[in-house]
Amino acid sequence: MPIFTRVLGSVAVMALLAGPALAEEAAKGGKTPGPETVVATVDGTEITLGMMVSVRNSLPAEYQQLPDQVLFNGVLDQLIQQTALAKVGEGMMTRRDEIALEVERRAYLAGMLLDYTAERAVTPDKLKAAYDTKFAKAEPSREYHAAHIIVPTEAEAKAIKAEIDGGADFATVAKAKSQDGAAANGGDLGWFDLTAMVPPFAEAVAAMKPGEVKGPVQTEYGWHVIKLMESRLGAAPTLEEATEELSGDLRQQAVQDRVTDTVAKAKVEKRVEGIDPAVLKTPNFFGAK
Repeated sequence: MPIFTRVLGSVAVMALLAGPALAEEAAKGGKTPGPETVVATVDGTEITLGMMVSVRNSLPAEYQQLPDQVLFNGVLDQLIQQTALAKVGEGMMTRRDEIALEVERRAYLAGMLLDYTAERAVTPDKLKAAYDTKFAKAEPSREYHAAHIIVPTEAEAKAIKAEIDGGADFATVAKAKSQDGAAANGGDLGWFDLTAMVPPFAEAVAAMKPGEVKGPVQTEYGWHVIKLMESRLGAAPTLEEATEELSGDLRQQAVQDRVTDTVAKAKVEKRVEGIDPAVLKTPNFFGAK
């Protein structure tokens, strides 16, 4: 947001001039400032306190932490600049600009609805139900503690497997020959759920017994030699521990349901027959600007 950045530099020295003036004047007049309170005009076009709050709420966190007076003046000056420039730009509007503004308007309204949906998706009852379904009433999942050695070719993996079968220490070989970040720890991957691993790796681990070494196993990342140290039944998290994860699940599902239901209820007619999809890449589709 370059304009706002420049504005803040210019208003720092005048931070004491206008910050609380609006609130003080409103207090003297017995009126409480509201969204429609006019804070400035530019050639007769009004800038309201509601507009200022909207800009403030959209700022990155570091700007929102600025002193109130600095932020107040910075936002107001930004809106004054935008309004003055917009009045000139309005006279230069093309059909392309009108379409772009309409697309932005629709995107904003759609986002507003989905934000509204997500904010109301999480309730104590829904959290408890989601917890019961996912954890309390579900079968405990098994976790695995394994290590691996990964190399680019099957021949290398076979040679490493033979070396370990012959008595070589797995961790020592991993430190010397494995080609990923776990090599420094002797290939140790720690505890994990099978869903965290790519299918060929997960399937191999699931079929292994503690202490067993298997390989080569091919995945999209290379060829693995795997050692399973142990496995255990994972303990379900408490409701408090799972709240963040479950809340995200509930919001995501609510948003998806809203999209699906809303589109299903709408009368949608696609009229794309005869239109070449490559038309979207047409240079100067809107004509010369």
